[in-house]
This record gives sequence, structure tokens and C-alpha cells, in this order.
Amino acid sequence: LRGPQFDAAWCDAFCGACLERAGFAATRSLLARSYLKWGASLIDPRVGAIAVLSRGRDPGKGHVGFWLGETDGDIILLGGNQRNAVSVQRFPKSRLLALRWPGSGVSDMATRLAFDRALDHVLEMEGGFTDDPHDPGGPTNFGITLAVFAAWRKVTLTAANRASLVRDLKAIDRLTVQEIYRRRYWDTARCPELPAALALMHFDAAVNHGVGNAVRFLQEAVGAEIDGEIGPATRAAVGNTSIMAALESYAAIRRRRYRALPHFWRFGRGWLRRVDTTLARARALAAEITPASPKPEGDTDMTTTTEPATGKWWGHSITIWGTLVTLLSTVLPALAPVTGIDVDGDLVEDAGSQVVDAVQAVGALIGTLMTIYGRVRASEPLQKAFLKKG
Repeated sequence: LRGPQFDAAWCDAFCGACLERAGFAATRSLLARSYLKWGASLIDPRVGAIAVLSRGRDPGKGHVGFWLGETDGDIILLGGNQRNAVSVQRFPKSRLLALRWPGSGVSDMATRLAFDRALDHVLEMEGGFTDDPHDPGGPTNFGITLAVFAAWRKVTLTAANRASLVRDLKAIDRLTVQEIYRRRYWDTARCPELPAALALMHFDAAVNHGVGNAVRFLQEAVGAEIDGEIGPATRAAVGNTSIMAALESYAAIRRRRYRALPHFWRFGRGWLRRVDTTLARARALAAEITPASPKPEGDTDMTTTTEPATGKWWGHSITIWGTLVTLLSTVLPALAPVTGIDVDGDLVEDAGSQVVDAVQAVGALIGTLMTIYGRVRASEPLQKAFLKKG
């Protein structure tokens, strides 16, 4: 896949392999523009987001990579097939078509419904405007403190502008409240990547305890390493833990945290009621979710399906497209210089189904081996899939 005579279509294969080994479902397509409909749209760039670019004048062609940063005129991406290699490279901002961020593998509608439900709960818990002198957050409306509101406005809170900001905070509209909660708490705490019931508890904790504390509470609740970052190991631990058990543990951790706070004497009773109410609603939400029936033992299709609202970690599933993406992005480029066999980019892009038929047997074994190597904490269903494939 090297040399100026080749236009190898493997940027999307590299992107897909990275996503799947990190615990996210990729598009499993060899078309870069397939990522235009993947995950959720981003307005503000963030490191690690999927950037989809145009390529020439052909509306069917594109380029995809991971956002690292930007300059005045360029964006900086980590990607495959960038000068025939995995590299960091600049691209004109004029080529940027979209920025996408991973979801939980559930439908966009289910994610929006989960957020709306969680937000309604939080707003009920938080109430309206308060300015309790014992509350370290100071003036607060719908749970949004004056400091958070000022940061959202991108202004520095001073004695001179404090009164006007308080007035604006009292008059804050619903859409602004929704956007602050979605961006500052729901997305930042990675709630879309969790089952809806657990996302409700986690979102409420992120608002009331702070995102960093909430992430550590979640990790403790599911038995993951407590490092403050939700990565593949934490998502695997979530997938391997009973939702009800995780909720009970999470609630107990929150109660313990509240009791250790110096203001517990004043607010403690309300805090504990909040945890109890959140737990009851999360339990009810979990009870509403009915998983799909498991596949028969002899079924060769290793994809496990659940109802969309569960948000079950997709890493319990394997498909031939996931294996093929891993194969194309890691094995073929390494073998080409040794064997002297080159894969034409147009063949890969335009005749993907024929390639699948040709490499299915080898691809299933190699891709699965690489997946297991990259996920030492994989779940039992994945281990069973490996034994069957081997």
C-alpha cells in the first residue's frame, strides 16, 4: 500500500480499528464519509473527535481521522493513509465536513430520550433560584451556579458584574439550561456511553458532586480501576456488572460521600433523599428495559443484540466487518512489503463485499486474536467467540 501509484482507501479502516479496539462500534464501512452519520454531531471541537473531510471534487470520497488541534487555517489530525502512513498531518479547514463524537451504540433518539428524562429528574431535584449563605455554590438557579453561568458566558465573575449576572441567571431560559447540562455534564461525564438507568444515576452525581468525582464513583461501583477516566476498561467493567448491583453500589458511595462533607449537618437530609429518589427512578428505568432473547448456541453470527434503550456495551459482540476492518488496517499493510502484493484502493473501496468473501476465513481468526490482545479484560462472551473461531 505504498507508492505514488496507489490511492489506498485505508484511512477509514485505521479509524474503525482504533475505535473498536477502544470499545466503540465503528461504522464497519470502508467509506470515509460513512462517519458523517456515526455517533453524535459536535459543535465545539475536542481532542479525539472524528473529523470527516472532503477529498477532491468527488462527493463520494473523503478522509477521516482523529482531531488533535487546530491553527488559524488548518486542522491537525491523527489518521491513516496520511502520506501513505499513520501520521499527524495538517489539513485546510475548508475541507472539514463534520466533527463526530461516539455515543453508546444506541440510536440518537434513544440517547436524546435518556438525556431528557435525566434532565427532568435533575431539574426537579435542584429546584429554582436559591442563594443560601451556607451553600458554597452561592446563587444558583436550576442547579446552575453563578460561577458556572459566568464560565458559560465566557466572562470573569467580578464584583462589578456580579449583580447583572445574578439577574441574568434568575431569568435563564430552558434551552440555555438544557445546553449547559448537556455539554458540561451529560457529554463530559460520558453518560451517552452508559445504559440509560446507570446514566441517570451518573448524570445526577456529575451535577451534584462534579464530573471528576462522579467518574470515580462509577468506577468504584463497577469494580474498575479508579483513575478518573472512562476508557475501555471502565466500559468493559460496566458491561460485566449487573445494572441493579451497580446502581446500589453507586448510591451507597454517594451516601458515604455526603456524610463526609462539612455541610452535611444542614443539607444532609435533602442530599440523602435525593440519592434515594434517584435510585428509585433508576431502578424503575432499568426494569422497563427488556433485553432481546439470546441467540441459539450454534448460531455462527457472533453479534449480540439488545433493545436500543439498554445501551449495552457493544464489545460483547463480534461481526465479520469488525474483523475485516482490523485486518485491513493492521495486517495487510505489514504483509504487503514482504509478499510484494499490493491492494488497489479502488478495489477495497468499491468492491468491499468481494474482499470480505476472499479474506473471511483468515480475517476472522487474525482480527479476533488482535481484538483479544487489545482487550485483556474482555468479557466471557468475547472469550467464547474466540474459542469458536479458533
